[in-house]
Amino acid sequence: MSDGMITPADPAGTYGGGKKARRPRVLSPLREHLRDTMWFAPTAGLVGSMVLWWAAAELDAEIVRTLRESRDYDAIKDLIGVADDAKAVISTIGSAMMTFIGVVFSISLVAVQMASGQFSPRVVRLYVRSRITKATLTVFMATFLFSLMTLTSFDSERDPRLVTTVPLLESVLALLMVLLSLLLFVAYVNGTVRMMRIGFVIDRIAREALRVAVKQPTELPVDTSGLGPQTARVTHLGRAGVLRDVNIARAVRAARRQGVVLRLIPRIGDFVVPGTPVFTVHGGAAPPRRALRYTVSVGVERTFHQDLGFGLRQLSDIALRALSPAVNDPTTAVQALDRIVQFLASVARHPLGALGHRDRRGVTRLVQSVPDWAALVDLGFAEIRGCALGNPQVTRRMLAGLDDLLLLAPEERREPLLRHRELLAQAVERFVPQSADRTFALRPDRQGIG
Repeated sequence: MSDGMITPADPAGTYGGGKKARRPRVLSPLREHLRDTMWFAPTAGLVGSMVLWWAAAELDAEIVRTLRESRDYDAIKDLIGVADDAKAVISTIGSAMMTFIGVVFSISLVAVQMASGQFSPRVVRLYVRSRITKATLTVFMATFLFSLMTLTSFDSERDPRLVTTVPLLESVLALLMVLLSLLLFVAYVNGTVRMMRIGFVIDRIAREALRVAVKQPTELPVDTSGLGPQTARVTHLGRAGVLRDVNIARAVRAARRQGVVLRLIPRIGDFVVPGTPVFTVHGGAAPPRRALRYTVSVGVERTFHQDLGFGLRQLSDIALRALSPAVNDPTTAVQALDRIVQFLASVARHPLGALGHRDRRGVTRLVQSVPDWAALVDLGFAEIRGCALGNPQVTRRMLAGLDDLLLLAPEERREPLLRHRELLAQAVERFVPQSADRTFALRPDRQGIG
């Protein structure tokens, strides 16, 4: 368990078989955590820049060594002349790149501040995960370091018979890196300006949420009553925080070796504190502590990885802020509702609730709880419905979305949709005094007022 340890408690069952399911990727949690950092890509770029400079310096030295062995001193003298002209350019590159790095930081901070204040503090994570931002910062820092290292390669010796290296290839690579930096800077500015527009932010959140939904297991939900009696329990001994994700492959492997079934008690996104149970064990003793190390990851905030409801949470937050009296922007709320309906439509027929993860033999080894259909519908509509009164644009769009979902959802999942539709109609009846206004506010419209 990352950020802490886990220990079995409560000593002591059966587990079911089934069809073989898609195996989870072992390194997926690590990959996602690295995407949530700003240090990894620039650090890798600096290391790559050092390796590239070393390789280029070796080639430059080899070229000079070959020319000296052939006694072609005139060619060496020509290389020295070209390198002298390039030295001033390389010096300019070093100072200019620091200015560019400062500009990138300034633009990023302004964009993050505006997004946090206008949309929701939770959308800041989109900027942290932005590939173009990381690529731009990485290339800028790598170019700066490469140019500094290239300056150290210039030899003060002018005699072609004594010169050991002429940084010709290094200078060419530095110029190419500058060209790449300029292209990335244009792309970065364009991408950042787009991310300051609410439509693109909402679209990005929706795409991330849909990506999580696609990764959910496709087998039928697990009947937890068939797991048998609880035989042990695994508690959390790390720091308190939000359960970000579970290393499914590691948990399944630990359960298979022990011959038991693990059931994850908290859902992804729940806040856990030390001493609370994380897993219940069915069918035998708990796996050893070392086998379950780094199985669950706890952090300070929720992430998209494995969190089915986080996208709806962000979309709902954006809509609620847009409907607040201080902002009063119902059109943004309608845009958020568009994506909420899109997400719910995509999972309308997906298995939800308790999902099983199987080992290579098709035996269920890990049972994980995810939000059920009613919980997702409530998350998408309940709070917005309470703030939509007095905004017919929003109530009309919500009614149209509910009607669309009623056509797409199976019969057994229609009840939450009908409940929200009835509650919205009742609220409008109480809040809007004029009959004509009530009729207008309760007329479904996919554009709100279109």
